[in-house]
Amino acid sequence: MAFSPEVLIVLAPLLAAAFAGLLQKFIGDKVAMGVTTASVGLSLALSWPIFIGFVWGDETARVIELFRFIDVAGFSSTWSVRIDTLSAVMLVVVNTVSFLVHVYSIGYMAEDPHRARFFSYLSFFTFSMLALVTANDFLQLFFGWEGVGVASYLLIGFWFQKRSANDAAIKAFVTNRVGDFGFALGIMAIFFCYGSIQFDAVFEAAKASPGMLIGIDNFSAPAVEVIAVLLFIGAMGKSAQFFLHVWLPDAMEGPTPVSALIHAATMVTAGVFMVCRAGDLYHLAPFASAVVTVLGAVTALFAATVGLAQNDIKRVIAYSTCSQLGYMFFAAGVGAYDAAMFHLFTHAFFKALLFLGAGSVIHGMHHEQDMRFMGGVRKPMPITWAMMLIGTFALIGFGIPHVGGFAGFYSKDAIIEAAYASHAFGAQFAFWCGVGAALLTSFYSWRLAFMTFEGKFRPNPDAHHDDHGDADAHHHDKPADGAAPAHESPWIMLAPLFVLAAGAIAAGFIFYPYFLGEHADGFWRHVMPVEHGHHDFPEWVLWAPLIVTVTGFLFAVIFYLWKPAAPKAMAKGPVWAFLYNKWYFDEIYDFIFVKGARALGDLFWKVGDRKLIDGLGPDGVAASSRFVARQARKLQTGFVYHYSFLMLIAAVAFGAYAIYAGIGGGQ
Repeated sequence: MAFSPEVLIVLAPLLAAAFAGLLQKFIGDKVAMGVTTASVGLSLALSWPIFIGFVWGDETARVIELFRFIDVAGFSSTWSVRIDTLSAVMLVVVNTVSFLVHVYSIGYMAEDPHRARFFSYLSFFTFSMLALVTANDFLQLFFGWEGVGVASYLLIGFWFQKRSANDAAIKAFVTNRVGDFGFALGIMAIFFCYGSIQFDAVFEAAKASPGMLIGIDNFSAPAVEVIAVLLFIGAMGKSAQFFLHVWLPDAMEGPTPVSALIHAATMVTAGVFMVCRAGDLYHLAPFASAVVTVLGAVTALFAATVGLAQNDIKRVIAYSTCSQLGYMFFAAGVGAYDAAMFHLFTHAFFKALLFLGAGSVIHGMHHEQDMRFMGGVRKPMPITWAMMLIGTFALIGFGIPHVGGFAGFYSKDAIIEAAYASHAFGAQFAFWCGVGAALLTSFYSWRLAFMTFEGKFRPNPDAHHDDHGDADAHHHDKPADGAAPAHESPWIMLAPLFVLAAGAIAAGFIFYPYFLGEHADGFWRHVMPVEHGHHDFPEWVLWAPLIVTVTGFLFAVIFYLWKPAAPKAMAKGPVWAFLYNKWYFDEIYDFIFVKGARALGDLFWKVGDRKLIDGLGPDGVAASSRFVARQARKLQTGFVYHYSFLMLIAAVAFGAYAIYAGIGGGQ
């Protein structure tokens, strides 16, 4: 096996993860951090030339086969590295964010005693994502899919001493298993129907037999529809779509760099990548595409409503991720796979910027995450404030039609316009959900900015003011002008923010012509079904996102700068409680699934097993035997006259029976 650049991109993080994880006691934390960071840096350095080759050069699609992964009864899979436009986009997204997270973590985790283990997990996570995006068949994709799940479990529960971190890790793992079960069934159905799991062979077979049916007994349905729905169930879990989104906010229990890695560009975007990779299947499955459209639109709006009422700075950004993923999915649902991938690309920059910026705030605020106890952070942390401001402008998609704007403006507006132009089922619903979510996104984004950076510092009344504690070591530095008692983060944490900020500003207008514009045909090169028609939109469609974005900003100014008492009054109402408690999904799921499963288990155990099976079976027979034995034992008294009396009774009874039988026989 030759270690070509493409192979090194995938395997370098794996080798570094094994080296740092297995030898951490011998090499120490600094060597482990250096090796893992350098390995991801190598993957990054090798990935960008490939991507640039597809954008401006003459790079060609290719598949590098490494070894036979499995070959059983016709079911075969070869471990490969597939390089095409789609995988090239994901390579730069994954490796760029991962490398910057590695660098950032050197500063953020400086005082953690388990840094080698942490960096080993980060590199293993990166390898799993790279294996996923370079897969050439569904089995390798599933391998990377599950590897990402395992790594996310380890990273979310990294601080395993905390009960909340353990619970969050288990919740993420179990929720994803629900989706992954559907994904596995989809892969089985693919092999059953088409006799292969290799992407190109499956897509060609599906196109050759679009009317194939699959079913049980008298029930049947189009095979491609069933397969596409099952695959999307997997994407729902991994990408935190409506119904399977509940793990996402709890994942904030992991260290902040983990939040950036999982939520910005890697794990949660795997579902979007998979749907776009299987675009040829969804193109043949209008019902499945409608499901993707509707659930994506609902997710975009639902997550935006929940983000309005969250107080944890990381949870607000987490729900914005969930909402933005909804945009990507309904774009794919209406057939705008190019717009979905473009938003995935731009979103990676500004969402990683926001998460790492939030981590800088938390670090500077001595581990405070509740925005209610912030305020006045802009003065002591001006660089972090500027970086977060750029991320906010990119997230809300600020820009002027026909002129330009931040990265999110190009990709998110393209999705909204594609939904308006589409005649697919649910497209108009998605359009209005997208516009509504843009309004809410602007409001909660500026709410975060104003509560965190503006106004006067609001101390936490429950905080410990022991200057000897790590979390409060700088409280004696509290300024007198109302600024927060914070300090700017070290440059090892700030440098990645500048790189991401550059992407949040420039990635949109630089790469728009290639993802969606005049060079799109040459860029995508038939890697997925993309229609590059130019639509004439009413002018109001182009301006609607900007109008609602400005409206959200004005409402945030009124509520959090001019009338700060109003949100406190609203927080006492039922609507706020409904949103703060995330539509009570956790409580509903706890009642139905957790308590329901426990009640069902108690029914089968206490009633079915103990009372019926054991009660009528071995326990019942044993109890009856004991009862008979106890009664028979009472007859054994040891007195002769008792035995004589019993013999007399028996003789009388026998004689009576004989006389009765004789009389009856005589008749």
